[in-house]
Amino acid sequence: MVQGGARHAAGHGPALTPRTAAEVSRRPRGSGGPPINDKIYIHEFITITRHNRARYMQHMTANFSPIAQEERHQLCYGVWGIVGSTAWWPGVVNLWEEDGFAGLASSFRHELSHPALQDPKLESWWAAAADMRSGGVDRLLLPAPWTRTIEQLCADGVRGEVYAHEQITVPPGQAADFLERVREEAVPYYGRFGWVLAGAWRTALGDDSECFLLWAVPDLERWAEFEAAYDADRATGGWKARLRASARSFQRILLADAPLSPMRIGRQPGRADRAGDWAE
Repeated sequence: MVQGGARHAAGHGPALTPRTAAEVSRRPRGSGGPPINDKIYIHEFITITRHNRARYMQHMTANFSPIAQEERHQLCYGVWGIVGSTAWWPGVVNLWEEDGFAGLASSFRHELSHPALQDPKLESWWAAAADMRSGGVDRLLLPAPWTRTIEQLCADGVRGEVYAHEQITVPPGQAADFLERVREEAVPYYGRFGWVLAGAWRTALGDDSECFLLWAVPDLERWAEFEAAYDADRATGGWKARLRASARSFQRILLADAPLSPMRIGRQPGRADRAGDWAE
């Protein structure tokens, strides 16, 4: 697997040291450093019908994303299958990257300026998708200013065998402060097990009380090692206690990359990735 630019095969290479893992997420801001992340993200929990998860993930990445990239500059951040033993099933998580609120406004207008409130060009796509899913729940997410964009993550070679997706609620108004504590305290602890913080966000359009974290986990062995240590509260550096004190709720689930998820393939999905006779 590839973690923050250090390449090794799953289960066969050294874990990132705490210092390395922290440095990967602690990118400098301002002059001379990488630009501040001013994107906005659409996070989607999707409920899949019957045995359609593989078809749906292909439909989202290869059939939809190339159109969204061209017409809206909406990038695919990731499409993952939910590991059912850790949450409901069958399910998928989609995450899309937009050019801030202004870009999102343009994207909304692209959809909403038609009588059906959908882009007519995607009519056949919507019809096909309706046979694969029963619905979903979306959120708009604001990134921590230091979290990397999908292009930066792909350039850095960040990838996991699985991903730990954490959803946390905190008292109203404290989400941004919580993300800073994650950066300073959680990143070094998780980094002891080779986990890399891929994304850190807070939910928009609310009371600033919800956060999402995404960790790239190099392999399942280090996921198991982490969970055993976390459950026993070994070597957490006090993070587990502080999390319990500051969070009103917390849930960690596992995700697995779709075949064309960008961190897996190191790029955006394209039309050349389409299978069968799909036509726009």
